[in-house]
Amino acid sequence: MVRHMFSHLLLLWSFSHDLCITGLTHLQPKEGSWNNQSLYSVPLDLDVRLRRLDLSNNFIRQLHTLALPYLEQLDLSSNQLDLISEGAFEKLARLEELNLSRNALNNNLGSNTKAFRYISRLRSLDISMNRLSDDAVELYLQNKPFLDQLKMTGNAVTRLSHKLFKESKGLRSITIDDNLISEIEQGTFETLNHLEMLNLAKNNLANICDFKLHQVKYLNLSRNSVEFFVTREENRFYMLEILDLSHNKLIYFPIVPKINSLKYLYLQNNMIGALGSEATMVSEVNALYSELMRERIVKKNNLHSNWRLMPLTYIDLSYNHFRSFPLETLSLLSSLETLNFSFNCLQNIMWNIREHTEPGSPRQLFFHALKYLDLQSNGLASISQQFLEALKKVETLNLQDNSVQPCALMDDLQSSQSSRQIKLNSSCVLFGKLRTLKDLNLQKNSIEMLQSNSFLKTSLRSLNLAGNPNMVMQESAFEGVQNTLESLILSEINMTSSDLSLPCMPALTHLNISNNHLDMIPSTLSCSPLRELDITNNDFMSLNQSLILALSAHLNLMYISRNNFNCCEGKWLTVLDELKINLPDINDTVCFTSDGNISVTEYLENNAVPCLFHTKSQEIHFGQMVVIALFLTVLITVLIVFTRKLCCTQGSLIV
Repeated sequence: MVRHMFSHLLLLWSFSHDLCITGLTHLQPKEGSWNNQSLYSVPLDLDVRLRRLDLSNNFIRQLHTLALPYLEQLDLSSNQLDLISEGAFEKLARLEELNLSRNALNNNLGSNTKAFRYISRLRSLDISMNRLSDDAVELYLQNKPFLDQLKMTGNAVTRLSHKLFKESKGLRSITIDDNLISEIEQGTFETLNHLEMLNLAKNNLANICDFKLHQVKYLNLSRNSVEFFVTREENRFYMLEILDLSHNKLIYFPIVPKINSLKYLYLQNNMIGALGSEATMVSEVNALYSELMRERIVKKNNLHSNWRLMPLTYIDLSYNHFRSFPLETLSLLSSLETLNFSFNCLQNIMWNIREHTEPGSPRQLFFHALKYLDLQSNGLASISQQFLEALKKVETLNLQDNSVQPCALMDDLQSSQSSRQIKLNSSCVLFGKLRTLKDLNLQKNSIEMLQSNSFLKTSLRSLNLAGNPNMVMQESAFEGVQNTLESLILSEINMTSSDLSLPCMPALTHLNISNNHLDMIPSTLSCSPLRELDITNNDFMSLNQSLILALSAHLNLMYISRNNFNCCEGKWLTVLDELKINLPDINDTVCFTSDGNISVTEYLENNAVPCLFHTKSQEIHFGQMVVIALFLTVLITVLIVFTRKLCCTQGSLIV
């Protein structure tokens, strides 16, 4: 009894304690949404207990006093707001997040900015797309000591003053992209000790002469007009991890902080490499550094000395103007794992580096950590063997849309002299040098011959040979990788079934042989655990039913449209349907009968119908044969009778 009373008392105390702590917050409404309701004013019957209020996407033009003492988040974005009464925010003592983007706050600045002084507790403010000028922004940011996140995208700011953030020292994230900024005063960001993310993309910045933001981790300067990025060499640590300089007018590599944390560097869509050789570019950028830092003599290679210490793992150099591969500069990046060098102007990758101090001793550099290399669309015809040997850990190589011809790897038993001859005189590429290679894309390379052992000694898992319409495959072209290949693409090669010779591939799960002239799937594939098969746009009339049954153990996806399937030989279709194999393009697939084409779905609904057509045609053919036989019988009988009469007539004349 006592124990029972005690448990009730404990429960009552717990409930009353919760009431004291939460103030019945679990019974209070926390959020109200009037989003996209065609409102022209704020509703009058708002619950005073609201904590989050969404009034976005309406037609509200004026904002008057909001009596919502518990409100923490207010969204008034995408309205027509241009007038905020001076006391509108006076009773919003807990407001921390305010979104006023896509309004007209450039109007009535006097009243609007006075109203803003009451919300000093704000941590997040979005005033994007309000056509705000430099002075207007300064007024809106007054008395915001707790501001943590600020967004000012798409305004009319042209200059950032050192006074702009003087009352918001706690800012961690600032986004001022898509403005007209061409000038940043010294001291604008340097005093923001907590600043981690700074986005200045889509502005009019021309250069960064002396980068000093030690605290920033993410810096976005993309889509400006930046021609160079230079940091003064010092021993102070920079926390920068991500630097985006893409879509600018850079002609040099950036000189980054000497001691840094930089891991991701985006330099795509610039003009780097336009100066010609790597040596010229390095010399020019070091001279520029000396000029900007007012050094009389170029003491050392500042670019390389800083890059050597950079812990970079990813760099994007696509869509630049490189005509030669910057071997020395990029090999300094000992942690580099991903390099995107696509859409440049390389025709070959030669081993053009400064010689070692010992004459006659070639200097070898290495890419110790590089795993992913993208060289798509460069016009490459040859790749130096020394470069391939420098790729110690490369796993993925994208050579799509080049002119690379694979070599047949020389057997160890063949003469070293012949091997040297191929290395020196041939423009083909020895992929066998890449022992760690797992994924290779050779699509659209105008390959003429895929020779025996072309990929021997690699560890290929996926191989793309699509779009090489004149390619001839030797019978043992996949020698050495037949046990490791998991994905093989042979589409658009213009081959017939007699051209396609595949070995047993016990690891193959994805095969694409679309857009050819095939009428038969190689029976050797019965040993492959295929999960996905694409045979679209070929000359198949039927598929081997026993092969389909063999593949069905693993097959779950198959593309079959744009072939010449015969409905009367469509039992394999019924098998696919019964096995629930996914056929995404089945609605676009037809088969033919003597009466014309019908959709495969119609065939599967009544697969006897087409063959009835076929039987009728056989019956017609049999009837025609009977008529012909009867005609011949009558004709022969008439001839016999005529012959006998003729003989009898001649006999009577003789007598």
